[in-house]
Amino acid sequence: MGLMARDSDKTKGADLEEARLRQQAIGVKLRQMFDDVVNEPVPDEFLDILRRADARSVGKE
Repeated sequence: MGLMARDSDKTKGADLEEARLRQQAIGVKLRQMFDDVVNEPVPDEFLDILRRADARSVGKE
């Protein structure tokens, strides 16, 4: 294997490692964002809409 081929392999390995680290960082950030959304309180207005919808569906059964 020549010198240029070894340099190319090192570059490919570094590129793959960088891509893996980038994907890992994106995954961490997405999990944080998802957790933030899941832990947000449900707005009172939305709860009222759900209560009215439940009351209507119970009345129709």
